[in-house]
Amino acid sequence: MPGALTVPAARRLPGRLTAPEPGWSTRADVVVIGSGIAGLTAALRLREHVAKVLVVTKDVLSAGSTQWAQGGIAAALGEGDTPEQHEVDTLVAGAGACDLEAVRVLVGEGPEAVHELIALGTRFDVDAAGLLSLTREGGHHRDRIAHAGGDATGAEIQRALIAAVEAATDIEVVPHALAVDLLLGADHGVAGVTLHVMGEGERDGIGAVHCRAVVLASGGLGQVFSQTTNPAVSTGDGMALALRAGATLRDLEFVQFHPTVMYLGPDSRGQQPLISEAVRGEGAFLVDWEGRRLMTGVHELGDLAPRDVVAKAITRRMHETGRPHMWLDARHLGADFWERRFPTILATARRHGVDPVAEPIPVAPACHYASGGVRTDLWGRTDVPGLYATGEVACSGVHGANRLASNSLLEGLVFSRRIASVLPAELRPWTEPVPDTRPPGLVSGSARQDLQEVMTERVGVLRSAAGLAEAAAVLDKLADTPAGAVDLDAWETTNLLTIAVALTDAAALREETRGSHWREDHPERDDARWAGHCDTRLDLRSADGAATLTFDPAPATDGGLRR
Repeated sequence: MPGALTVPAARRLPGRLTAPEPGWSTRADVVVIGSGIAGLTAALRLREHVAKVLVVTKDVLSAGSTQWAQGGIAAALGEGDTPEQHEVDTLVAGAGACDLEAVRVLVGEGPEAVHELIALGTRFDVDAAGLLSLTREGGHHRDRIAHAGGDATGAEIQRALIAAVEAATDIEVVPHALAVDLLLGADHGVAGVTLHVMGEGERDGIGAVHCRAVVLASGGLGQVFSQTTNPAVSTGDGMALALRAGATLRDLEFVQFHPTVMYLGPDSRGQQPLISEAVRGEGAFLVDWEGRRLMTGVHELGDLAPRDVVAKAITRRMHETGRPHMWLDARHLGADFWERRFPTILATARRHGVDPVAEPIPVAPACHYASGGVRTDLWGRTDVPGLYATGEVACSGVHGANRLASNSLLEGLVFSRRIASVLPAELRPWTEPVPDTRPPGLVSGSARQDLQEVMTERVGVLRSAAGLAEAAAVLDKLADTPAGAVDLDAWETTNLLTIAVALTDAAALREETRGSHWREDHPERDDARWAGHCDTRLDLRSADGAATLTFDPAPATDGGLRR
């Protein structure tokens, strides 16, 4: 069984970001970092029990990943469906790396949480009888995906949550603000957080919010890669901040690549258009350049196999044929169906010069979701006293090695409710921050493109020891790129580098193929050696920011089921 691995000196990571001293300060009982379904759910529930909640959002309230969620939210809501069936599908997709108790919390509390969203004002699509209109996505054996506006579920949920927050006079929102680092007390627990506010007036530049707890709901790490479905704000800030504060990052190697992202050409960078799995749920299918069905004989669920299975099948065929993408054929659905069920995707595809009603859509895998993140317990607690995490930034254990489609919105909803049920009773006393002795550091924003390119080429869908070693060497060089300016670009790039290093090291350590982690040189799943989790931590007592990567063995949780 593998043991502890100390990251080489050349890959030492900053213990905090180089930043000016705070020029302003304020106070709040709880600071929520992030404004998607996870952050706003936590804020709305916490306001009922604490005096002041402050929500920090990097852009505006609607700019996070939630609004981009097309397919929907999964829960056992339909006739004949049960949480137990949802549990099985989740465990199978997670490839033996899920936390069983966390999955049972998710599927057991999910239906009530969705009904609470409806009571809050979320308008899900309904059928002629007025019942929730449910569809199916990859990995699900039942129709259990509730959707809104056809393919605008996230936007509708975000609308309802923002309306509720704006109506709550006791929630303060700080927009256009990057969370830089936690302020720590003498016990290494939360005493506050520093922010950089991109605005004018009383709060501009670096400031400090003194608080009794922080809830991280800052989303994922998509911008680590050249192509992603994530928005520009997804630069791994919350994960990097938590690591620098002493929290554990778990299972970062399990990055889900969505199989059907619209291919815009070899030079396209940043956020790419997602073609929801729900399109395949309604009957679309994948074909190669010769028109052959791609998923026939690959998996019992065919085009609705779990995402990692489909992404690997597409990537294999691309490598075999030398083609830059495959095709998603949904022409048979017809214009009326497209306009009613997938109006957003239809408009997006046409804007990029493809009419799905008349021609197949070019698709290729791209970074979509981080199944790993800041390790938490079943109530969202991290290793750092007073720090909680929820949503994509967290690793609650529900996704394992590969997130089941439409479980992401549900995770943020369920675990934010759980945090709000325990945090008020656990509020720390007001604590003064101690002098920060963590070693500072900053990388030039000019390193970002090289970082993204090597991560895409060597730590993407296909991985090998040689490729991972090459990526590590490039990251080592980039770590020495001096920052010419202390600014947002440098802070974000340093966060991206921190997460890229931790992800690459974890992928190199795990010498097997499991879920979304595909090692060409170790193509089989290996429960005898690799059932368990890869954990990364920074030693706060070390003057040079030494990081350690350890493997925590655990039994496989899918009962030996295979896909």
